[in-house]
Amino acid sequence: MTVRVLLVDDHAMLRAGLASVLGSDDEIEVVGEADDGAAAVVLARRTRPDVVLMDIEMPGVDGITAIARLAQALPQARALVLTTFDVDDYVLGALRAGAAGFLLKTTPPRDLIRAVKDCAIGGSALGPTVVKRLVASYVGQRPARVPQLEQLTERELEVLRVMARGLSNLEIAAELYLTENTVRTHVAHILRKLQVRDRVQAVILAHQARLA
Repeated sequence: MTVRVLLVDDHAMLRAGLASVLGSDDEIEVVGEADDGAAAVVLARRTRPDVVLMDIEMPGVDGITAIARLAQALPQARALVLTTFDVDDYVLGALRAGAAGFLLKTTPPRDLIRAVKDCAIGGSALGPTVVKRLVASYVGQRPARVPQLEQLTERELEVLRVMARGLSNLEIAAELYLTENTVRTHVAHILRKLQVRDRVQAVILAHQARLA
C-alpha cells in the first residue's frame, strides 16, 4: 500500500524538507503541496490524499478552517497538524475540526514517517500533551450525555478509558494484558458504535462524558 500525502505549509523550505524525508520511503508518495488552506482543499479534491500534513497559522485560509472543510469534502483524507506546542493555541480547535493528531515540526524523520503511515491506517498522533489540554478544556463543565456509550461492552469502555489517555494500541495492549490485534478489534468496534470516524473523535466524546 502506498500512502498518498499532501503537504500544506506556507514555508517552501519546510515543504521541501518534508517532501525529501517522506519521499525517501518507498511506501509514501507526496502527491502535492499547497501554501494555504484554500489551495489545500482544492488540491486535495484533485489528488485524493490519504494523509494531509497541515500547518495551522497560514495567510488566507488557516489550517483549522481547512481541516473542517476537508472533513466535509473528503472525509477519507486524514489531517495531521504540524505544530509547536509552546506557541500553538489551536490544539483543541483543530481536534474538534477533525484533526487526527499532531506532529512537532522538529519530529525526527523516522518518527514522521511512522506517524504518517499509522495515520493512514486509522491511527493517531495524540500524545500526552494534547490529552492534558483536552482534559483541561472540560474541567468545570457538566458531563455531557453520550447515548452511544451505552452500546459499548465493559471491555470496550475499559479500552476507551485507556485510549482517552493518549495511549497507542500497543500501550493499551500492555496495560490491559491483551494482544495488539485484540485491541485493534476493540477500537474498531468502539469507533463503529460511537459513530465517529477516528480515535481522536472517540477520545473527545470520552472526555465530554467524563469517562476518562
